[in-house]
Amino acid sequence: MTTITITHSVDTLGQLLAQISLLTKQADAIKDQIKDDASLGGDKVVEGDLFKATYMESNRSVVDSKALFAELGATPEQIARHTKVTAVFSVKVTSK
Repeated sequence: MTTITITHSVDTLGQLLAQISLLTKQADAIKDQIKDDASLGGDKVVEGDLFKATYMESNRSVVDSKALFAELGATPEQIARHTKVTAVFSVKVTSK
């Protein structure tokens, strides 16, 4: 790829990410309205002309591994032996 093509692609990527951010904020605001209404006794299912939204509640459980390891007396070496490391790659886009 040439530098000009990459530069154009970066600008296109930045514009797309900005649009996605705005659309995500709009979608989250609508979801919040549905959640607020449903949690106050309103409809749990809302139907439009093309789509249907269903409000659901659930509980999520998360184990605090650091607290558990400390309580069990695990050493840093023991923790390291059971820790999986995975390479992660990312691209950060910021406006100029």
